[in-house]
This record gives sequence, structure tokens and C-alpha cells, in this order.
Amino acid sequence: MNRETQKSIVSLFSGAGGLDLGFEQAGFNVVFASDIDIRSCDTYLVNRKIDRNRVFAGDVNTLNANFGDFEKYFKDVDVVCGGPPCQGFSIANQQRIIDDPRNNLYRAYVTFVSNVKPKFFVMENVRGMASKMTEIIQDFKNALNDEYDIAYAVLNAKNYGVPQNRERLFVIGNCVGVSSQQIFEDMKKREYANFTLGDAILDLPELKAKKEKNNSKVENDDCGYVEKIYEYEKTEFYKYINGDREIYKLYNHKNRYNNDRDIKIFSLLPQGGNSLHPSIADIMPYTNRNHIFKDKYYKLKVDEVCRAITAHMKFDCHMYIHPTQARGLSPREAARVQTFPDDYIFTGAFKDWYTQIGNAVPVKLAKAIGEQIIKWI
Repeated sequence: MNRETQKSIVSLFSGAGGLDLGFEQAGFNVVFASDIDIRSCDTYLVNRKIDRNRVFAGDVNTLNANFGDFEKYFKDVDVVCGGPPCQGFSIANQQRIIDDPRNNLYRAYVTFVSNVKPKFFVMENVRGMASKMTEIIQDFKNALNDEYDIAYAVLNAKNYGVPQNRERLFVIGNCVGVSSQQIFEDMKKREYANFTLGDAILDLPELKAKKEKNNSKVENDDCGYVEKIYEYEKTEFYKYINGDREIYKLYNHKNRYNNDRDIKIFSLLPQGGNSLHPSIADIMPYTNRNHIFKDKYYKLKVDEVCRAITAHMKFDCHMYIHPTQARGLSPREAARVQTFPDDYIFTGAFKDWYTQIGNAVPVKLAKAIGEQIIKWI
């Protein structure tokens, strides 16, 4: 499909680009993207054929303040999407979300949508925001002169072709006369691929925990590589995330340092076992605080979907212990759980990879949303 004939999308809070990639797979063309994190922008550019001047590395409030400088990219845009952080969100918080100064980025997203007036907008956020949806919908209606039909749904990625138990709130609005609620209903009627964690990761090379501390440059067959030549087994999951493309390199499949105690815990725990399991009772370091740390360690189950991948993995992967190896999931394995293709390269430092992957919208979930929206444009 010619990029000029594809439907257009503008992306805010783009991160590494999971949401955008899913929409691209659904037939959209990203014409502009923005994120304040320069490392995420680098990853975004490495993986896309998009002009650098169409990726704004900066605060969305600055983008709004200089809207006229970028307006040429926003003409007749089909979709604006993004997931603005809402630091001031709380069920107990009585202050309106849009008036809370901590929710500066949420206000900026609403402002940007009202300036661009796309055919559709899509907002993603934590599921807890569902309790504030009456207020959120009214904020959008006020900004958009009540010209958009708006609906929301909490979607679990595991129901849309992603091997991961990940619930997120999605808001869809449109001004083309379509029922946004019907879009969510149509998504639920479709059948999607069904994969487990084992399907997603067990064909990748075995790794061991890195023994050398504070040396991120170490690479070998034991702890892995940033990049290496690799011949993939053409599993169903490989074909699912990569299509019919032949990929000859393995990226970001590298393990972190772990001390001997953690490695022993990783090896002793059975699949599904957590910090309270008797197999590690004599070496569990938080025994006197078990009520707090029962999920400090958790070994994933090979025949189930993975727990939600999060940016916390940059600190440790104790809650993401590999089901058959004494280590945490590698960034590449986490990326597979997020349904990124194998040739999607994450740049920056090792911890940055986890942050970018954990903050992303699962690619195949984004594709499922994009496939329903594009039918109405």
C-alpha cells in the first residue's frame, strides 16, 4: 500500500512506538510523533521510515505552544492517539482531573485534540481511570464543542492476541457519525490468536544470570548479546509477530546481574510459586514482611499468559522469573510478550530497554483497535 494513500495518525506520548506500530499494521501511516524521552525517540526513529523532523522530542505543552510551527503535519489527520500520564489521578481525589496541576499532560492532550480535530482520537491509560470517565468524557466534549461521540472500555490484552494479562482503559472519540461504543463491541466479536508465554519465548536461546556486577558491556553466550546473528525456528508465534519476513539477527536478548541468593531462589521456585513458597522459606530475605513482599519473587508459568509487563523490570525481574531458566526475562522476551517483531530494536542503556518495552501498548492489541477504526474512515 502506498504511504500517501494510507490513513494518517498523529501520536503523542509515543514512547518506543507499540501503539503506533499496531496502527501501522492495521493500515495507518504515522505522519507525526512526539515524546519527551529522547531515548524513546531514538528507538522510534531507528525502527521507522519517518523524517526526523516529524518526531518531536520534547514536552507536549511546548508542542501546543508552538502549534503553528507544526500545523502543516496535522491537516486532515484521521487519528490522534496517546496515553498521557495522570500523576494526580486517584479515586479518592475530589479535584477535577483537568483542574489538577499534576495532570498537566492530560490537559495538554485534550488541548491538542481540540486543536487538531481529527476524525478519531484514542486515549490509553490505567484501568483505574474508569472511575473518572464521566468527568473525562465531559472534558473532551467541552473542548470539542460536543461534536464527538465518545466511549470507553477496559480491554485485557490477552483477549486480543497478546500472551499477557494486561488490562488498560481505552477511550475512543469520533466526529464521523459512528458509534464509538460499537467499535469496542465489534472488537469483542472477532476471534484472535491465542498464545501462551511458552509459545512466545521458549524458542529463544538459553541464558544464564550474569555474574559480573556493574559491567553492562559484558556479552557472551551465557549472558547474551545486544545483537547477534541468529537462525530462528519458524514457530507459529514467530510468524505471528514477524509475518513472512526473514530475520537473521537477535536483538536485546541479554541478561542482567543477579547475586547467588537470587539465582538459587530462581532455580528452587516452581512455576507459579511466589515468595511464600516453602521451597525458598530458608533463604527468603523478607520473611518478617511476607504480607508485603509475597510477590517480590514470582516464577512465570509456561502454559499460561504472562503477567503484565511493566517498566518496573528496569529495577529487577524478580516478579518475572523465566519459567524454565534461573533468571528473569530478557528485554527481548519482554518485547515478544508485548508482540513486538523480532527486528524491532530498542536503543539506549540496558535499563532503558525495559522502560520502553514496559510502557508500550502491546502491538497486536493496538492493531485490533486500528483495524476497527480504519473501517469507518
